[in-house]
Amino acid sequence: MIKFVGAGPGDPELITVKGMKALQDAEVVLYTGSLVPKELLKWCQEGTIIENSADMSYEDIFSFIKKYAQNKFVRLHTGDSSIYSTIAKQIKFLRSENIDFEIIPGVTAAFGAAASAGIEYTIPGVSQTLIISRIEGRTPNPESLEQLLSNKHSSFAFYLSISLIQKLKETAYKLGYSKDTPCWVVEKATWSDEKIYKATISTIQEQVLHVKGVALIMFGKFLHQNSTAESHLYADKYKQESQRKSKSL
Repeated sequence: MIKFVGAGPGDPELITVKGMKALQDAEVVLYTGSLVPKELLKWCQEGTIIENSADMSYEDIFSFIKKYAQNKFVRLHTGDSSIYSTIAKQIKFLRSENIDFEIIPGVTAAFGAAASAGIEYTIPGVSQTLIISRIEGRTPNPESLEQLLSNKHSSFAFYLSISLIQKLKETAYKLGYSKDTPCWVVEKATWSDEKIYKATISTIQEQVLHVKGVALIMFGKFLHQNSTAESHLYADKYKQESQRKSKSL
């Protein structure tokens, strides 16, 4: 049985309880060493076979998995394995080999970054839609950046795009976004050396020229975090209506 475990965005304590238990029970662990904090491996029992996949090819990974498929095997990915993790290709291999697997979700960087920055993506009257994407570089994106940014009342979280922030700036201007539209960068979200850069689309680039590693770009008016609209969930009128309905039942 292969268990894909989301390690969380960086803080070792942000792994789920289920993910932690999988590591404690594992006989073999294959982890993404360039992104997963080594502190997470403290949950492994003595004698566990631990391998870093950072320098492995797909063929190497598949051979390693096949070799230990009969063991209690954890494939430890950063964040949540459903987002930018190459899990689909690995699962395709497992199915071709009739190897059972389970997926244990984790906290993705967009949510770790939001927590660190103290913000909400869905602000009433401003944005009720979160778009998670990446700016096209060497890896193709079926949707152009123009198409993505045309959703002007959405909140944006861009992964793997820190070197393409100039492209975000140029496209935003082209589509009529104002120069003071908020644009923040969270470098190494939830890690001990995390850094948050708060600026606008016109000024952010000069602040993050030195950032080369893992970083998330947040973009949109939602970052102002101010709105006159109320969430109906806690509005007095909504609560009163709910109370009347429950009494009538």
